[in-house]
This record gives sequence, C-alpha cells and structure tokens, in this order.
Amino acid sequence: MVLTLTGCGGPSGDDISTYTYSSELDIKNLDSSDADDQCPLRAIHAVIDGLMKTDKKGNITYGIAKSEEVSEDGLVHTYKLRKDVRWDNGDLVTAHDFVYAWQRIFKKKGSYYYMFADGIASIQGAQELSDKIDVGEELTDDDLNSMGVKALDGYTLEVKTTVRVSFLDELLAFPPFYPINEKFAEKQGSKYGKSAKTILGNGAFKMINLEPGSVAEFKKNENYYDQKHVKLQRLVMKLVQEPKVAAQAFEAGETDYAPINSDLVDKYKEYDSFKQVYDGFLFYISINFKNEDLANLNVRKAISYAINRKDLCENVLKDGSQVVKGFIPSGLATSPCGVDFRKDSGDFTFYDKAQAQDLLNEGLKELGKSEITLRITYGTDKSPMDVFATYLQNALSKLDGIKVEMVATTKQDRIYNKQKNGDFDLAVTRWGPDYRDPTTYLTIALSTNSNNYGKWSNSEYDQLVGQVGVESDVNKHWQEMKDAEKILLDDYAYIPVFEKGAATLQNPKVKNLVIKPCCTISFEYVEKTE
Repeated sequence: MVLTLTGCGGPSGDDISTYTYSSELDIKNLDSSDADDQCPLRAIHAVIDGLMKTDKKGNITYGIAKSEEVSEDGLVHTYKLRKDVRWDNGDLVTAHDFVYAWQRIFKKKGSYYYMFADGIASIQGAQELSDKIDVGEELTDDDLNSMGVKALDGYTLEVKTTVRVSFLDELLAFPPFYPINEKFAEKQGSKYGKSAKTILGNGAFKMINLEPGSVAEFKKNENYYDQKHVKLQRLVMKLVQEPKVAAQAFEAGETDYAPINSDLVDKYKEYDSFKQVYDGFLFYISINFKNEDLANLNVRKAISYAINRKDLCENVLKDGSQVVKGFIPSGLATSPCGVDFRKDSGDFTFYDKAQAQDLLNEGLKELGKSEITLRITYGTDKSPMDVFATYLQNALSKLDGIKVEMVATTKQDRIYNKQKNGDFDLAVTRWGPDYRDPTTYLTIALSTNSNNYGKWSNSEYDQLVGQVGVESDVNKHWQEMKDAEKILLDDYAYIPVFEKGAATLQNPKVKNLVIKPCCTISFEYVEKTE
C-alpha cells in the first residue's frame, strides 16, 4: 500500500509559485572558476545560461547558442548566439563573455581548468596552459589568447579542438563553460560571486539573497529570453540541512525536496513522496601512496577484498546504491557497438574475507611487520560518508594485523587541508561525472591531475590516457580506455566501493525537476500543481 504524508503542504506546499529545495551542502560562492560542488553549481545554473542547456527531459539543447556549425574534420565549432539575451544589468550577452570566462578560469587557476585540456574538451592550446599552471608558471595575455576560443564578432563564437569531441555540447551545458560579464566581474574583483549583489546572471532566476550555511533565495527573471518555460516565481534553497531536519521540514510542508539518509529509508519508503534517484556518483577509497604500508600492493588488495559491498548497499545504505564493479560506474557510456562500458570492461571488485586475510598476511610479511595502523579520514557533513567510513572501519577491524583510527572532519577540511597536504592514509570520497565519457573518471588518476591527492603515478597509464585524448578512431579510443582502467585497478590505485543512489522525499505535486546523471539539476521547468 502506498501512503501519503499528510503534512506535505504548508508555506511551500500550498504556494504553487514557490519551490523549496533542501540540500546537505553549502554555497560558498557562485564563481564558476572556484565553485566545486553540486550545490553552488546548481545555483550558478539557476542564474546563468551557457551555450547549451538541458530541456525538461534532461536532453542537451540550445541555450544562448541558436545554431552550431561543425567543420568536416570535427575540429572547428562555430556557434551563432541569440541576440536577445541580456545580463541582469541590461548588457547584451556576447561572444566575448565566453572568451573572457574561459580565459579567466586559467588566469585564476580555477578548479575546472583541466576540463578544457586534452582528454576532455580538448580546446586548442588549453593543454599548454594547463601544463604551465602545473609547473607553477604565470600565464601571460599572449598565453591566454592562444587558446582556441575566439569571438569572430559579437554573436559568433569559434571553438577549436585538437580532436573530435563527441560530447562537447554536453560539456558546454556545464557551469565552468558559462559566460561571465567582464565589466561586472572586474569591478567586483575578489568579491565576485560571494553574495547576491556580486553575481550577475542572464538565466531563468535572479539571486536575491545568499546566506552561506543557511539559505539562498531567487526570484523569476522577468527578462529571461526563454521565460515561457518558467512557471515559478520564487526558488528557495535551504542549505546545510541534516537529513533528519530536512525530513521534518518536508513533513511540515516547509520544503518540496528533502534528501534523506539510510537511517530514514525504512520510515518513509512506503510513502508516495519517497523517491530513489540515481545521480551517477562513484564512492571510493583514496589511498595515500606516500604511506609505506599502503605502497604495498597486497595490503591495498586486502583492503578491497575485505569490503562486502553487497551488504553495504542492500542492508546498510538502502537508498538504491549498488555495488560498483570498476572505476567507471554503469550506465555512463556505451561502446561503438552499444555495450555499456562497465559490462564490456569486466569486474574488478570482489569480496572474500579469507583471501583478504591471506593478502594482508603476505603484505605484512613483505613489510616485516606484525601490524599496521591506518587512519580513515571522512567528512561528517555529507551523508553517507560517515556510514561508509564506519562500515570500512568494521570491515578492516575484522582482519588480524590492521588497527584502525577514525579521523572525522568536514568535507572542506578533508579535501583542501588533509588530502591536499597528504595528511591521510585512507580517505572515503566520491566523484560525480561531468560528462558521459569514461575519461571523466580516468583523468582523476593522472599524475598531473591536481585531484590525485594520493600521488599514485604510472607512466604507462599517463601515456595511455594521453593517447585516449587524441585518438580519433572510436574503436581504439574505447579499447584504450578499457586498458587504462585495467592498469589503474590491477594496481589498486583507488578502491571503488559503490555507485550512489539517493533517497529523497519529493512533493508529488511537483513535476519537471530535471535530475539526470552528468547534468546539473535544473529548476527552470519546475511546475507545482494545486
């Protein structure tokens, strides 16, 4: 029997012009060169449109671009821009706004500059800029102008790539590729994007209030070029809400969308508002290779074999998460023959406690030790990281020869302090796909990638992933990605654990909320009925 939460109504539920969305995450700013998590990216997406965007079914469609021409060799993309798109200050959005924004990410050494380089967007000249940043060189104006993005005129943008990129349009719907108004951004300086007054949009909504750690509020942009699709008058994002608090708010009718954790699934799973959402995130263990104990292959293998992933997903998480068989989750990409990458590449994760103990014994023998101590570092402010870390602790504690210490902190401290500075042994972490190609995961492990906090390095792997980035033969491209994953996981460079599902409570009177892997959640088409 399907039940209904009778309290779903109230201030947000009764007002069909307002949609309230609860998030466990915060918004530190709306600067696309610096924002690096789902919540700020969703907020940017609400206020700024790019060349491309998603339609109400989650498919990629034109945004500010109204047409695209691609050269015969697939290396030159020419976008014609709409002439009716304005920034909130009345300025027209032009091709220069894209050139400025893309160059600005490199100039500021932003979080996503690597996405413009070879293997991903493969923008001409971007790899050279990335290489200079990686070795600490300062970029000159000539360096920035060498990148293959040019404003041919006010409303024509030319983008040149080094190889044919089949998913380029999908990338262009991602916030780091959005335009920025140069005059406004330069005036704001370091304050750009840090408040409602220091962000300038052109999208479906205008930000009217930002209180980090509490709330972000938006109103409909009455001058939006595509406003016929926008039914909401107001959008509210409640920030840093614990699942229990979000669920209580949902029952009280104070929010239309509440993420819940495994502790709450059994309570709500029979209600019509309970929805499991697949968001495509891979949850895995990052290993510090500077730790001499973890540099031992048998120790790393023992850790992987000790984890009963099926039990974790089905009996602990209970949110639709599923066992992951490799570093590339299922459903991300298909081969030229139409076969899912995960099925084609094979299985790399197994559970066998006895073999885990044997592997650990062999590793300890090689190390000349009878016991090792490993720290598990995790953030407590984003579920289910605490559940994941605790399960890992219990699994490893069942092995003779490992002593486990737990290091609880915040996500920001885990990533930007402990992992970045190498102050960890095992870190439970996650990665979400930015586009539908295995390289969105494979590039993480490159020795030059700033996200490779564990400092795993393999020259054969680097060379192979580099070849993937320039390979024009689709069959060779596919095989090279399979070969790269095998190198990565045969060496247990990372330990993949599960593909994340998300348990949520959603107002059944709401439709057209676009949630799809590889796409930033879109509020543009949300509609509430009486």
